[in-house]
Amino acid sequence: MKYKLIKKSKNSGLRNGELVWENQKIKTPVFMPVGTVGAVKGISPHELKSLGYNLILGNTYHLHLRPGEKLIKKMGGLRKFINWSGKILTDSGGYQVFSLANKNHVGSESLVKIKSDGVEFRSYLDGSKHFFTPEKAVQIQLDLGSDIIMPLDVCPSGTASNKEIKKAVEITIKWAKRSKEYFDKKIAKISSLKRPVQNFLSQEKPALFAIVQGGLDKKLRQYCARELVKLNFNGYAVGGLAVDPETRGMWQVVEQMGKILPENKPRYLMGVGTPEDLYRAINFGMDMFDCVLPTRTARHGSAYIYKGKGKYQTLDLRKSLHKSSTQILDPNCSCPACAGKFTRSYLHHLVKEKEMLGIRLLTLHNLAQYQRVVQETQK
Repeated sequence: MKYKLIKKSKNSGLRNGELVWENQKIKTPVFMPVGTVGAVKGISPHELKSLGYNLILGNTYHLHLRPGEKLIKKMGGLRKFINWSGKILTDSGGYQVFSLANKNHVGSESLVKIKSDGVEFRSYLDGSKHFFTPEKAVQIQLDLGSDIIMPLDVCPSGTASNKEIKKAVEITIKWAKRSKEYFDKKIAKISSLKRPVQNFLSQEKPALFAIVQGGLDKKLRQYCARELVKLNFNGYAVGGLAVDPETRGMWQVVEQMGKILPENKPRYLMGVGTPEDLYRAINFGMDMFDCVLPTRTARHGSAYIYKGKGKYQTLDLRKSLHKSSTQILDPNCSCPACAGKFTRSYLHHLVKEKEMLGIRLLTLHNLAQYQRVVQETQK
């Protein structure tokens, strides 16, 4: 994968570019629907395609625990397993390892132990022990057949002390170096074979990104970014923002990253955010995004309504004021909910009845709105 910067705004950090593979080009900015366990909740791959999506996210942590990367590899890789014709980015699982630490099924013992060579954790499913090294996280993603691989990192919470954040940064840099060394050796070995591309479960050689950590400390962020840029990754992600309420004051860091990360590499803002967050981050120079909000918000009975120029309203269809409304969600939206002329009254009824169709229609609508944000900024 290569990144091509096509143009940059004179008035903001907004960039238009492309992620380029031999068989596919994906315009940036780009939003990636989250398919944590190999499925974007509630909708099928062909429905994602119909909304214009060509890149989705899967999660190493969850797929490793169930059904396991070995089974997925045996089935021909994650793309074939889930019947997806687009590209796949897999998160290393570092965030999940730490964020799910409190979901303890085995008593009061901590689920996570960070060691010098990796992290030991217990499955939130059954309490079984697992150990991720930077090398293992990369290998799992190679087995999955990922197109874009994320290295194992340490994602501190928003309440972490400066000492804890600094330690997380140092470990993240150390593990990034190990991930890059392992990745390069594996790629070189496979590339030396007579028919190298066919030995990848992805359609082409995968890319490896780095993850910049540092909390809300701009000096730590700059240090982490500088050390990772020296290693020449295919792209750079900004992690650890908007993971909890304490990190919502993230915009100074996002703006900083848009200024100091390499212009010739894609910038991926992880886990962010609302449609308005995307619009703001795009204008600070970010290129790639993922978030669970469009599908999660739909499952909670709400829809995003476009109000113009990066502004959105969150419409709660559970409220009784929609009971008799003959309006559709958005007359300028072409999603199945709006194109199908389903009224807010009917959607209110479906949500109140906890009918699956209501959740599906709201999910399709919300994902269409996220696509709207990036498509408007691609012009």
